[in-house]
Amino acid sequence: MNDFWTRMAGRGPGEVIVDGTVVGSGSLVRLRPRSRTDVFDLVLDGRVAVVESVEQDDEGTLHVAVTLADDPGRDLGEARMPGHRFFYSAEEIEPVGEHEERPGGARILVAGIGNVFLGDDGFGVEVARHLAEGPAVPGADVVDFGIRGMDLAYALQRAYTGVIFVDAAPRGHAPGTLTVLDPDLPGDGEAPVEGPVEGPLEGHGMDPVSVLRLARRMGHLPARVRVVCCEPVTADGALFELSEPVRAMVGEAAGLVKSLVMEMIAENAGPGSRDPLPR
Repeated sequence: MNDFWTRMAGRGPGEVIVDGTVVGSGSLVRLRPRSRTDVFDLVLDGRVAVVESVEQDDEGTLHVAVTLADDPGRDLGEARMPGHRFFYSAEEIEPVGEHEERPGGARILVAGIGNVFLGDDGFGVEVARHLAEGPAVPGADVVDFGIRGMDLAYALQRAYTGVIFVDAAPRGHAPGTLTVLDPDLPGDGEAPVEGPVEGPLEGHGMDPVSVLRLARRMGHLPARVRVVCCEPVTADGALFELSEPVRAMVGEAAGLVKSLVMEMIAENAGPGSRDPLPR
């Protein structure tokens, strides 16, 4: 049984060769289902899709996970929701010789995190919403992850060069104080650990350190990580909305996030390089 879980926890190869072309995350492919025995095979035949990952089952068989390129619910597929994410063998896809260009050439993930039912703990979610309602942030994907820690760990497996967490965190400052942290990454400089992840996994919890550790165990962390924190008045559920000092900082935090995105892109550093960011 232990050997079974060890095999199941093993990460897929990440890429597969199809007709002499390397296919991996972000590759555009045309679907050619072989069986054509159900409605999905008939409807999806010939459609262009984006490869999200290459998975390997317990018997070593490779499966290419894809979402449709024109699916307006692609983010649901990326979050492992059924009906938006499909699996095909390498023989059932045709590379179209292109790689997906994410909107604005996005290389940075901005992750708003927190529980909106615990007062100021919903600060990161509110900042993400504020950014999403305004003009697109060049070079960044802005996502409200809420308390979906497992989804965020999976999102970090994409080819992002940096991630910015936005969260509420008590650090002993006056309520509403913004702080930028440059955290030490778990396992920095080490190869991904093989075998099952130790300890319980809380798929609906959101501890940034735990999410980073899980993402590292899954195989990939962006080279740069920043955390934008806001000092809360309360995060114990006494309030069901942001307190006034914290709400007043939503716009300023959004501006700070934009400046950090620009800094990360301008740094244009190679994989694995880290630099301190005193604040």
